[in-house]
Amino acid sequence: MDPIFAKSGEPSTPILFVTAESFDKTIENIDDRERTFVRAAGFAPKPGRYLAVPAADGKLAGVLFSLENAGEPAKDLFRPGALVDLLPPGTYRFANAPHDARLAALAIALGAYQFTRYRKAEARDLRLVVPDGVDGEDLSRIVEGVTLARDLINTPSNDMGPSELEEAARALAKQHGAGIEVTADEALAKNFPLVAAVGAGSVRMPRLIDITWGSDADPKITLVGKGVCFDTGGLDIKPEAGMLNMKKDMAGGATALALAHMIMARKLKVRLRAIIPAVENSISGTSFRPRDIYKSRKGISVEIGNTDAEGRLILADALTLADEDKPALIVDFATLTGAARVALGPDVPAAFTDDDALAEEVARCGAAENDPLWRMPLWKPYETMLDSKVADTNNVATGGQGGAITAALFLRKFVSAKSWLHLDIFAWTPAAKPGRPEGGELQAARALYALLCARYA
Repeated sequence: MDPIFAKSGEPSTPILFVTAESFDKTIENIDDRERTFVRAAGFAPKPGRYLAVPAADGKLAGVLFSLENAGEPAKDLFRPGALVDLLPPGTYRFANAPHDARLAALAIALGAYQFTRYRKAEARDLRLVVPDGVDGEDLSRIVEGVTLARDLINTPSNDMGPSELEEAARALAKQHGAGIEVTADEALAKNFPLVAAVGAGSVRMPRLIDITWGSDADPKITLVGKGVCFDTGGLDIKPEAGMLNMKKDMAGGATALALAHMIMARKLKVRLRAIIPAVENSISGTSFRPRDIYKSRKGISVEIGNTDAEGRLILADALTLADEDKPALIVDFATLTGAARVALGPDVPAAFTDDDALAEEVARCGAAENDPLWRMPLWKPYETMLDSKVADTNNVATGGQGGAITAALFLRKFVSAKSWLHLDIFAWTPAAKPGRPEGGELQAARALYALLCARYA
């Protein structure tokens, strides 16, 4: 199990969860002296409030932590993750049940994450006894996947180019005994022309990473992740503010690897494939240009309306490859459009699919896992906004409206499978929240993992 989790029976300090509704009744069941201390301290059971309760010998007898009332629809199931920054070092256990013991334990584990590659951080000597009825091994698989994604996303581009992303994929494949094939150079230009075109301006050579795992007799599940390791915008260069955080533009690839880890570690009965086109969208004399036209792997000719819409180009070739295998499900993850962020903000990825049953299932799993997403329409009338007078399609829409939808409609041109889910993610927490430190974040993968476990465990 993950080092933060302790086994049942280890010496531990109790955490007592209270709400405004349950406070009086809950503290009636604790020691008289401790109850007197709580009353004297003036503890108010407002969400997020914390109180350390001393024992008679001055040591820590336990802690109180307040949550929203059980009936509140907007309660934060990750709120216990705030305890990471409140608790003194030690081992703790839940003395009573929070709203969701599994998600509370997960939030504490995820909240303890620290990115320490470039500077030391004070070690958090904090452990939590796995709550009764909770699968600590599975929680650990999830924590490992989230940590992998966060580390990759947080790593700056000078240390996370296409070759380094390939190294991370190779390490994961080796860990799980998976196969891996990488296409680069002339073979890339021949077989994945859009990937080659986007990466042509950088000295860090583009490539397509293809991981396979599992038995061919099992249902085929294919993950595709956008792996733009830095995005200048190309010749349609981004402004300073728009370029500042583009180290995270490979988060789709990181998400695919994180979910692949969970699946392989769980040994789900699937034939898994993870495809990551890895490029750097840079500026040089060999960069692709506005109004260039390229024939994609699928044979569709694409006019370049904007070089800063590069993610959908590399995904087009990758999705074509995925579709050729005729999998039962294709899921792609991409930090694709600012329009999705304008519509839904940083916390809620936009989900696109024609499969109503899949949309309902993944929405249920997202709600159950506190890993939200929101279905957006693949509005067919908007396809005309992608028309080109000289090619089969343009890579951007005219008019500048409905950007997340038109990007998804562009991708749909390269997929014939009905069970295809496109996730437009932000993959970043701008300000720390319980269970979610500031920085790179894994979004939508836990929801997909729950869906796949329900289907194939």
